Amino acid sequence: MRSIASVEEQFLNELTQLYDAGEVRQLYLLLLEDHLGWSKHDYFLRKQELVDDVRINGLLEALSSLKKAEPIQYVLGYAWFRGMKLVVDSSVLIPRPETEELVQLIINEQQLIDGGCPSIIDIGTGSGCIAIALKSALPCATLYGLDISKDALQVAKQNADNQGVSIEYIQADILEWDVVFQADQRYDIVVSNPPYITEQEQREMHLNVLAHEPHLALFVDNHTPLLFYEHISAFALKHLRPGGKLYFEINRNYGVEVCDLLRKKGFMDVQLHQDLQGADRMIQARKKLSA
Repeated sequence: MRSIASVEEQFLNELTQLYDAGEVRQLYLLLLEDHLGWSKHDYFLRKQELVDDVRINGLLEALSSLKKAEPIQYVLGYAWFRGMKLVVDSSVLIPRPETEELVQLIINEQQLIDGGCPSIIDIGTGSGCIAIALKSALPCATLYGLDISKDALQVAKQNADNQGVSIEYIQADILEWDVVFQADQRYDIVVSNPPYITEQEQREMHLNVLAHEPHLALFVDNHTPLLFYEHISAFALKHLRPGGKLYFEINRNYGVEVCDLLRKKGFMDVQLHQDLQGADRMIQARKKLSA
């Protein structure tokens, strides 16, 4: 048996090259809550308490994973998104707060519309966070989630089941949308948080992202940073109903370029939105009511 304080000291000593002391303590508190059910308050009252070897070994196994720069969400096996506890593993991107803002933008606009049950497709659904959040907030809507990864779709389906929502999933490569979708498949909303980080930006990223999160969901070639925006907007032109909406999460460095791309394709009401940190992060556009 060991005290929780002594295990924390081991965490601090062995993770010092990856995180500062404050970050290590936050990670440790998350693990205590998950493994022991202890709150932060519990920890400060009970940190000298001796804990049995089984639970200590569970914490040390988590430490071993963290030393390999594995993100805490993968170590825990879940991430929080809009108050939902979603299963995550290395086949899916960890949901980010910025994506919550994208979801809220869509919800706010839909709630202004009187009646109607929109048909929505989430392209590159990953963990399913966007589609599940939209279905939870807009229960009348019909949701579809598309991803190229079979493993990601398994995670998304598990999350939908856990949250008690019905979503139809499609395994396909959106870069080949023209041979996947029938001409009469139409949607009211197309939303996507596609891969948008260029290879040259990788050196600015934390090791836990580079080493563990799926590169398929993150990166695009330096020479084609707008690859997915180009293909998804072409898909939207064909498969959005007249007046339908397109929403993107974007690389903060390419807001103007994505807006220009959409206008050149003929989209109307193109709007660039900033996230809570003031970075260009979301774009919305509308398909013309008539050709």
